[in-house]
Amino acid sequence: MSDVARTEEIAAVESPALVKPASRVRSAKPMIDRYKWYEVASIYLGIAVFLFFVLAPFIEGFLVSLKPLAQLFSTPYSFIPKNGSFDAYVNMWTSVPMLGMHIFNSFFISSVVTLIVIAVVVPAAYAFARFQFPASGLMLAGFLAVNMFSGAVLLIPLFRLMRGFGMLNTYWAMIVPGAAFLIPSSIFLLRTYMLRIPRELDEAAWVDGASRLYTLRRVILPLAMPGIVVVAIMTFIGAYAQQFIFALTFNSKTEYMPLPVGLFAFFGKQEVQWNELMAASFVGILPVMIVIVFLQRYLVAGLTAGAVKQ
Repeated sequence: MSDVARTEEIAAVESPALVKPASRVRSAKPMIDRYKWYEVASIYLGIAVFLFFVLAPFIEGFLVSLKPLAQLFSTPYSFIPKNGSFDAYVNMWTSVPMLGMHIFNSFFISSVVTLIVIAVVVPAAYAFARFQFPASGLMLAGFLAVNMFSGAVLLIPLFRLMRGFGMLNTYWAMIVPGAAFLIPSSIFLLRTYMLRIPRELDEAAWVDGASRLYTLRRVILPLAMPGIVVVAIMTFIGAYAQQFIFALTFNSKTEYMPLPVGLFAFFGKQEVQWNELMAASFVGILPVMIVIVFLQRYLVAGLTAGAVKQ
């Protein structure tokens, strides 16, 4: 008698209800290891093709920044730069003397927009997640409907408002509209995260005599911090990307122009400094990349929260 059969016989005597035939025992082998070699190769090939199409524009843009301007229009076109250098990263500061100011303006505007959005969104998301009040669902639907409108559709009424409040040609002309367009979606996202926090924690704080504000500050905020960081990062990126149309419409002073408008200085009447334009673009996105790198662990924690059932 084999060892497997002997084990089943002993188990049947001691506990007949717990016996499972050896042929019916499921394999403990991970699911990913059950694929055939050609299936695994197909999966990795698909991932490689996807990453190529995602990263190819950035790689080509970086290679363009290393090429001399005359080499960009040579025939046949060469993707790999010949005698490439970082001269464009040096010359761009002299071609556009206020480039550093444009980068600072973009970072400053995005940071202020993020602070305003977080200050408004956190209590609003908590209210929508915990309170039941009339037309709450209709208001949430309205928040989503607002995001369906492009900023270009509302430029004329926004211009009249900015002029009425005396905000034209100031930082606030880009900060206020930027925050207004980002608050609705941020409330919806953070509310969804706060709904995962058990209500029993609120009730336990109330039993101990805590107020609503104290409960939000001491109980909910520490638990919701990963979600708040995710909303802050998404807001910062959104504010960094949407400054172009607001700056062109509500601002005419060069010292307040953000980076997207400042990049237009590389477009001359006769030619475009493509290598310096690409170099300035890569330098301009560094603040966003630095923010994402430093907050990456909070971003991953927020995006994966709730993926595993507790």
